[in-house]
Amino acid sequence: MIRTYHRRRILTGLVLAVAVLGTACTSADADEAGDHGGQAQDAELAPAFTIPTSDGGTFSLDEHLATDGRPVFLNLWASWCFPCREEMPAIDAASIAHPEVAFIGVDVRDSRSDAEDFLEELGITYIIGFDENDEVDIKYQPLGLPASYIISSEGVIVERIFGVVTEADLAAKFAEHFE
Repeated sequence: MIRTYHRRRILTGLVLAVAVLGTACTSADADEAGDHGGQAQDAELAPAFTIPTSDGGTFSLDEHLATDGRPVFLNLWASWCFPCREEMPAIDAASIAHPEVAFIGVDVRDSRSDAEDFLEELGITYIIGFDENDEVDIKYQPLGLPASYIISSEGVIVERIFGVVTEADLAAKFAEHFE
């Protein structure tokens, strides 16, 4: 009787953990259903941020827009997010195929050591930053992870994407917004 009770408690705990992770990470099913957040209703300036990067430097959105001028694909992710893991190789391939767009991935709600292990495993080549003070997470307020933002060279959020993206999705969105 006692063993059955403990097994039930463990099983209930596992079910709750899976439910919490499912809520925290936006699933690929939502993406397939077209839950992308859509285009910005009004011109909304992208919140400025400056964060440390995996190469030992920093990335500042304002500085990038002032000096580089390319539009930005901003992707918020975490090492524990399975949909994030699924989409990152496609984002990496898109970053190579679209040098006219600056790509930055920002690790949020995560430990830096877990994020660095995750990056080493996947071999990501685009700029990766760490939201150590929750600045980006608070300013952008994603509905779940992964969350991506396409930001024009003028610093306006032109589209929010909640859920997994593919290389083809990004090519179509860049053509729509920047060609």
